[in-house]
Amino acid sequence: MPPLAYFKKQFSPISDCRINIMTHALHYGTACFEGIRGNWNEEERQVFLFRAREHYDRFHKSCRIMRLKLPLSVDELCELTQELVERSGLREDVYIRPFAYKSSETIGPKLHGLEDDFFITVNPPPHYLDVEKGIKAGTSSWRRIDDSMVPPRAKVTGIYINSSLAKTEAVESGYDEAIMLNVDGHVSEGTGNNILLITGNRVVTPRTTDNILMGVTRDTVLKLAKEELGLETVERPVDRSELYIADEAFLTGTLSHLVPVLEIDHRPLGSGKIGPITRQLSAIYFDVIRGKAAKYREWCLPCYRKLART
Repeated sequence: MPPLAYFKKQFSPISDCRINIMTHALHYGTACFEGIRGNWNEEERQVFLFRAREHYDRFHKSCRIMRLKLPLSVDELCELTQELVERSGLREDVYIRPFAYKSSETIGPKLHGLEDDFFITVNPPPHYLDVEKGIKAGTSSWRRIDDSMVPPRAKVTGIYINSSLAKTEAVESGYDEAIMLNVDGHVSEGTGNNILLITGNRVVTPRTTDNILMGVTRDTVLKLAKEELGLETVERPVDRSELYIADEAFLTGTLSHLVPVLEIDHRPLGSGKIGPITRQLSAIYFDVIRGKAAKYREWCLPCYRKLART
């Protein structure tokens, strides 16, 4: 079966979905999106959407900031996504992208007086960063946008030129990923993920006010670190030089999961290998997202509902 989308109030193959080249969002980045993981559990033959409600709550908030009207509630979006995945028939991990946009076919930068529309796609997830081996990161010369410029707490399409510039600079400089600083020179985040440091028995990560996107995976890992490993979690300003002396570091994101960072700016972290706490958290996290941890089962929404009822 070809990849599917919910588009113009119906389920269609993605290849049949078309948007006019004069669409406002294409010209001005006036759109919001989310990324939601569906994780395949082989034993149960089930795809579990991970924390879909939290993702759709953030989606609604992003749309509110961008003056985009969504016709469906959080619960309705969850149900629609379950049906989309179920119709797709995929028996593997999936990546869901809800997308709301200014659909008017017109020229001129503005948010008011325009029509809104939305769609949802489902595909197998693309390869992003190496979860198994870890990565090398470099501090970017491009600063993370500030809330007084464009709201970084919203997943707005136009914002991602900031990340794209940093990512390409990093890759062309021999790194796998960029770490961006905010306008004050404090650590903010990667190009599509949050960063967390292990220092002793603490997990340290930048605050919301350091212009990060409040990641659902970040929140998940902070909760797991505290509840399962008994680690102290601290959200505060992080200096660039703190990156170099951390015992361990990793990136978190829906698409990237939990990615060990082995080196930053040519400086190995700790032993230069994946650290023990990162390994522990990763093992716990992957059980949780696949619905294998009863304590966190409420975070997992089954898509094959006929199968789930039998």
